[in-house]
Amino acid sequence: MEILKFITAGSVDDGKSTLIGRLLYDSESILADQLEALQSSNRKNDDGTIDLAILTDGLKAEREQGITIDVAYKYFQTEKRKFIIADAPGHIQYTRNMVTGASNSNLAIILIDARKGVIEQTIRHSFLVSLLGLPQVVVAVNKMDMVDFSEDRFNEIVKDYQQLASKVGLSNITYIPVSALKGDNIVNPSKNTDWYTGKSLLDHLETVEIAIDASVTHAYLPVQWVVRPQTDELHDYRGYAGRILSGSLRVNDKVTVLPSGFTSTVEHIELLDKQFEEAGAGLSVTVRLKDDIDISRGDVLVSNALKPQVSQLIEADLCWMDTRALDTSLTYLIQHNSKVTRARIQEVLYKVNINTLEKEYGEDFKLNDIGRIIIKTADPLVFDLYQNNNNSGGAIIIDSRTNVTVGALMLRANAD
Repeated sequence: MEILKFITAGSVDDGKSTLIGRLLYDSESILADQLEALQSSNRKNDDGTIDLAILTDGLKAEREQGITIDVAYKYFQTEKRKFIIADAPGHIQYTRNMVTGASNSNLAIILIDARKGVIEQTIRHSFLVSLLGLPQVVVAVNKMDMVDFSEDRFNEIVKDYQQLASKVGLSNITYIPVSALKGDNIVNPSKNTDWYTGKSLLDHLETVEIAIDASVTHAYLPVQWVVRPQTDELHDYRGYAGRILSGSLRVNDKVTVLPSGFTSTVEHIELLDKQFEEAGAGLSVTVRLKDDIDISRGDVLVSNALKPQVSQLIEADLCWMDTRALDTSLTYLIQHNSKVTRARIQEVLYKVNINTLEKEYGEDFKLNDIGRIIIKTADPLVFDLYQNNNNSGGAIIIDSRTNVTVGALMLRANAD
């Protein structure tokens, strides 16, 4: 069964947590103990009904304030598909949390309050979704019950958002009028929107295509562990274990080891105690080659069809996640899949004001700032451009003094 990973984003009080709670509640995806706790809760809506946002507001501070602070992950399934939901906070100070939640998602649900329409936070969230390259977007126009389920108001918001989508570069957008509080068009079609002929939210999530980028044809396997048992039975055994991030590997395929450039042929592909003729993206396997080559953790096996970028000077988009500002005089660590090496931010090209989408220039780079930089690494990185393959085009920056992750990178170009 396919798994759809999606994130919800929207302004404060747009109803993200309520929408997810309604989705779980109406699809009967709540466990018995959760339902009992929900019914015994003293947190109610104005009309006396249960506040379904409790299902996702897991932190005490979230329940007390009625807001989302951290990314809450929920899991459920229907007969057609499994789902992983990331409920992201809407506050600007939690931008880093949204980037984290969106980085592994296939789809984004952007909520818009029908009373307020497209606002600054809508612009910010749409920009982040575009930056992270999510292939599918649902614009859920929520609180339609508070505008008398007006078709004219819905169409007005759709028109405004289409202009924004064109500006930030979003496509594959589906617009759905909903009321998370009342349940309209969440799981079942609503009689209150007889002018809307599209699918309910759950129906759309069950049937939307999960895009697989067929343009990435080369196999890409970062080596996580060199397997050398050195026992009497396996005296000469040498395997290279890792997860295939794109493409597929077959026995007798010609492969290149990067960054060294040595070549060999795949002799065996193993998973646990079984051998396979072929393994595709997503599988964690051990590959044995016909030749003994000096290969270490962090090296990459690629097929000879096409080859990724190899560079020590890279242009990248950066989301800064630390309370301490970026310091261009410091040496950081960069982790790209299993490769860890030292790096310095050679130049800050610009920051993006994610409320106006205007570029701002200067070295100042603080918590939740997003912009374009040039980074210089001590060792060559083997990568695809993020826009072509986000699995091998993303990386993180680590403060070597504290071992804290301080930044997320989307690798955009070879700057050599």
